[in-house]
Amino acid sequence: MLDILYRDDRLVAINKPSGLLVHRSNIDRHETRFAVQLLRDQIGQHVHPLHRLDKGTSGVLLFALDAGSAREVGIQFQRDEVKKRYLAIVRGWPPAAGVIDHALSRRFDDYGRKLDPRAKSEALPAVTEYRRLATVELPDAVDRHPTSRYALVELQPRTGRQHQLRRHMKHIAHPIIGDATWGKGIHNRFFQQRFACKRLLLACTGIALRHPLDGRALSIAAPPEESFACVLGALGWETIRDK
Repeated sequence: MLDILYRDDRLVAINKPSGLLVHRSNIDRHETRFAVQLLRDQIGQHVHPLHRLDKGTSGVLLFALDAGSAREVGIQFQRDEVKKRYLAIVRGWPPAAGVIDHALSRRFDDYGRKLDPRAKSEALPAVTEYRRLATVELPDAVDRHPTSRYALVELQPRTGRQHQLRRHMKHIAHPIIGDATWGKGIHNRFFQQRFACKRLLLACTGIALRHPLDGRALSIAAPPEESFACVLGALGWETIRDK
């Protein structure tokens, strides 16, 4: 059963687990479980996904229950009016706070297939705000240094480009742990071995929008799922994640 965070007659939100695709995709042709299908079967209604989370990302995933609500909230997403908050564990210690303003072009199509590099895709404006919440230095020579540094960061995308958070953190040399595409394998393997963590350490913990029926402010939050929370606890950050 999916964990339903919010439901009314227009919208429903779930806490998507890591490893679950939102809908059918060429990312994993053999996958048979999708959030759209599971939620539809669970509540007995057709659902319209309003945004996407990568397969490895957990957290708040929002759906509309009718076409009109989907259209109204879709306009909010197009105008970058929907506010989302993420938590991520990254390599190194980024500055205390900052803004990543780095244009991004599409790298994959809607089905997860990598685009032909010869096909030029226009780079579109992409902005992410970040805030460092906690740091740790472990006495392990994972890379070329005698110790290894990691940080817990809050990420707030101000635009909605493809894989924006993962690509932006790579851009500032603080890739997200568990990211097989834009991360660093040696650190990903260290977390697998030390913490039995085989997931992307990125979670959408909050989303804020205007309700499609009456325009009232709506805020939906989700705690990190257990696989993420266990790593936070192991690093001593279980009381910091919600600050």
